[in-house]
Amino acid sequence: MKNHFEESIQVKRLTFNHCAPTIEQAVDIMVKSFKDGKKLLLCGNGGSAADAQHIAAEFVIRLSHELDRPALPAIALTTDTSVLTAGSNDLGYELVFARQVEALGQSGDVLLGITTSGNSPNIIRAAEMARKKGMATIGFLGNDGGRGKSLFDAPIVVPSVSVQHIQEAHITIGHIIVELVEKTLFAAK
Repeated sequence: MKNHFEESIQVKRLTFNHCAPTIEQAVDIMVKSFKDGKKLLLCGNGGSAADAQHIAAEFVIRLSHELDRPALPAIALTTDTSVLTAGSNDLGYELVFARQVEALGQSGDVLLGITTSGNSPNIIRAAEMARKKGMATIGFLGNDGGRGKSLFDAPIVVPSVSVQHIQEAHITIGHIIVELVEKTLFAAK
């Protein structure tokens, strides 16, 4: 138990040291998009799918209970079982998120793709489609960033090979981004 906590703390320290500027870049991208009346689309697999849903909920509902703010448009592409299963069956799982980005994404929107390896084919294809649509892209990645590192405008690469510690850092980063976006858009000046 102690080792897990200590390793998690170390990964988060390294993440702050390596990723703070890119996290700030992601905040700037989202703030601009929301100010322009655009939306955020999120996707991931497994635990990262749950993180996509969690972060979307924080934007739609709120993170800070000190701020009474309007909802922000964020959609997790991981929640519609009919679209996920039809897309997987008819087009292949690697296109299941790209197809949704094609349908729902517009120029100026943002895609947040989450993949601990940086190489999940369906996240890579979603990022490629987002670029075709003129969307900004943010990646929550791990390891060395994989293929995703070159596909996302703001690739936030957690410097670890441990999936659980990467996921722990991803949700922390998600909370930080939501908090900073909320404060930038809605805190009294």
